[in-house]
Amino acid sequence: MIMISVVTPTYNEIDNIENLYNEIKIIFQELKIDYEHIIIDNNSNDGTIDKIKELASKDKKLKIIINKKNYGHIRSPYYGLLQSTGDATILMASDFQDPPDLIKKFIKEWENGYKIVLAQKSKVNENFLLRKIRRYYYQLLKKISDTELTVNTTGTGLYDKEIINILKKINDPYPYFRGLVLSFGFDYKLIQFEQPKRKYGNTKNNFFTLVDIGLLGLIKQSILPIRLMTIIGFFSSFAFALIAVGYLLAKIFFWNNFQAGFAPILIGLFFIGSIIIMMLGIIGEYLKTLIEYNKKENLLLEKERINFE
Repeated sequence: MIMISVVTPTYNEIDNIENLYNEIKIIFQELKIDYEHIIIDNNSNDGTIDKIKELASKDKKLKIIINKKNYGHIRSPYYGLLQSTGDATILMASDFQDPPDLIKKFIKEWENGYKIVLAQKSKVNENFLLRKIRRYYYQLLKKISDTELTVNTTGTGLYDKEIINILKKINDPYPYFRGLVLSFGFDYKLIQFEQPKRKYGNTKNNFFTLVDIGLLGLIKQSILPIRLMTIIGFFSSFAFALIAVGYLLAKIFFWNNFQAGFAPILIGLFFIGSIIIMMLGIIGEYLKTLIEYNKKENLLLEKERINFE
């Protein structure tokens, strides 16, 4: 008999979590499939922890991990996946923007042989500017990535136990998860859905979390940015070296008639300075990633664990 794990990351989801728990329970009763539901909480402060503890006291299939602090939107879900024990694991958000009915479709495609089944948003409910920025970002990332990537996927989906076992062997404290799982080379299936609006509570994503994911994708999915930086630095240095030689020769041969102005100097300095700043920023991103990777620290620390054997 198969067993499915469902992993739900939470942070201040008191208005949603009980309803989600009940819907997932009903779905698996209908499917007649054994399951475990792992809720990993990022140290909520709105009563979510008390509510999930209450639910877990009545249902041993509900397993709880409470983090010592808020480890953010990347580390906590990833850690939750690594704690699953099912034949397949489903990652699903707690705000109902990942409709629970997708679970049935995920399992059906998994039974058809797919090791990875991903939810893909057919329509994104965002303002025009953010939608355009996201679109062009995905286009850029797909062109420069070393891995074939999907668009409008967030990581919500089903992952076979073989995928989870591979993830457990990888020591990456800050992974770009949606790119990492596709880099393994397994066939995957996309399930289209229209993302509903959040009913209760406020979204935890903001401008900074989007920038965090965006930069993480660029840095971890391709070496092109640092190569491009090197090429720009080389050609700009060469061009300005020629300009400097030109000014020197002009000054030598037209000593009395040539008047050097401040404008070319200032323009050159500002332009070179901007290139240096850009290069240092990109180098800093790579160094930050390298430092995080080599820390060999725990992905996160738990405060409490409930209903785990």
